[in-house]
Amino acid sequence: MKTDFELAKEAKMLHINAIAEKLNINPDDLDLYGRYKAKIPLEYINEERAKKSKLILVTAMTPTPAGEGKTTVAIALAQALNKIGKNAVVVIREPSLGPVFGIKGGAAGGGMSQVLPMEDINLHFTGDIAAIEKAHNLLAALIDNNIQSKKNNLNIDPRSITWKRVIDMNDRALRKVIIGLGGQSSGIPRQSGFDIAVASEIMAILCLVANIEELKCKLGSIYIGCKYDKEPVFARDLKAHGAMAVLLRHAIKPNLVQTMENTPAIIHGGPFANIAQGTNSVIGTKMALSLSDYVITEAGFASDLGAEKFFNIKARYGGLTPNLAIIVATVRALKFHGGVKRKELNNPNPNAVFNGLENLDKHIENIQHFNVNPIVTINQFTSDTEEELNIIINHCKNKGVNVAINNGWAKGGEGSLELAELVISEAVKSNDAFRFLYELESPIREKIKIIAQKMYGASNVEYSNSANKIIQRIKKLGFSNLAICIAKTQNSLSDNSSLTGRPTNFTVSIRDIELATGAGFIIPIAGEIMRMPGLPATPAAENIDIDLKGNITGLF
Repeated sequence: MKTDFELAKEAKMLHINAIAEKLNINPDDLDLYGRYKAKIPLEYINEERAKKSKLILVTAMTPTPAGEGKTTVAIALAQALNKIGKNAVVVIREPSLGPVFGIKGGAAGGGMSQVLPMEDINLHFTGDIAAIEKAHNLLAALIDNNIQSKKNNLNIDPRSITWKRVIDMNDRALRKVIIGLGGQSSGIPRQSGFDIAVASEIMAILCLVANIEELKCKLGSIYIGCKYDKEPVFARDLKAHGAMAVLLRHAIKPNLVQTMENTPAIIHGGPFANIAQGTNSVIGTKMALSLSDYVITEAGFASDLGAEKFFNIKARYGGLTPNLAIIVATVRALKFHGGVKRKELNNPNPNAVFNGLENLDKHIENIQHFNVNPIVTINQFTSDTEEELNIIINHCKNKGVNVAINNGWAKGGEGSLELAELVISEAVKSNDAFRFLYELESPIREKIKIIAQKMYGASNVEYSNSANKIIQRIKKLGFSNLAICIAKTQNSLSDNSSLTGRPTNFTVSIRDIELATGAGFIIPIAGEIMRMPGLPATPAAENIDIDLKGNITGLF
């Protein structure tokens, strides 16, 4: 059996101009990054045209170490829709170098359902994340420069500064650092730290704005700390937002590439769903809606994280109305949530599949909370038995939920035709009944409680003394009416990664809270989740290499 990498190398890519022409984009308008990558001007977004297209979200049940293939399903579905004569585009996020060199390797789909050129997409791509990193750290440098400077000093209290630095790499040693050592000429010593670049508020902002003007406004609204008199300080007070926007002038444009079957794909933005909002950019999604009739997009991890934030944050701020949500399930994931250990997941175990259905049921309920119709698709693996598959199919049918088997990894679009037909028939039935989970005007604790109880199934929420104090400070600053973006483990519906299946009677613990006034949300940090991940004992980087001819190996 050929590897993902071997299949990607054998694919016959078209020049990116030919992909653009499929979407009625004038090739002369593209910003080319070689033969197979390009940026699309924002002028191609047409708000009225976008409202006429169908928006389909791909999410999943709770992730497992075996992997569920959500991106592969999204790509396969777009290919299938094009195969039966529909005009479809897949819109996904940009891979971060942290996971690429850390725990999972590449993130560009798999098998016959990949986005290409795979190596470029996984490694720096068009430099968007690097630009975000630079814009973020420019603000950090300006903050420390202002503290030390006698001229134009804003009288910032160094103890109040919340703005850290970022790097696009998993490096746990940078979580907490002391900066400014080395004497007076090297700055004012203070405690700080690093987050991974995709958790940066700059990334969140880039993924929620509509244009450069809004970008500058939101950058200027970033809260960085307080003066000694407790007055808040924002990036605009440092006159930082203009220069930051300059660094992002190319990054704001969405990237056009193609799938294995030459289906147009837009890749833009890359926030994680467990520590940020977890969806690609509003600009990328609206661009696809403006250029096609069906847009397949994805949200990170499961419905309790990526989908919840897609609905409550991205759809709210971007004015988007999703038509359908597809929940990716696998036999292996159901067995895992039914109590089977990872090394035994390929062994037939119908009872474990049945026991794991409670996890799938919770994600179906989560989608229905938003008044969006869910479709379950079973991403098929060679180890799946007919009995195991039938247990899932019959269960979904008994619940009145449409279900389709997906074999996009092995067959590409051909393996997703059943799902494509379901999407077409269900999308035309969708209405405008989509609703948010909470109102922005609700108190902070109430919004958090609604998410914890309805999305996670928690019985209660508790707060550390520090978190309670921050909530009071947010109220005094006048930012209570922002959306909520909870940072939580992806490995459980709860905030405890060891609780699989469908946990009940648990309490979500909020140990800290961060404020992202530019992006427009409050970030409660639950359990032990870190906004700077660490590397595993055996990092994926150990298997990545390049030969004398420039061929890269080990990305998968």
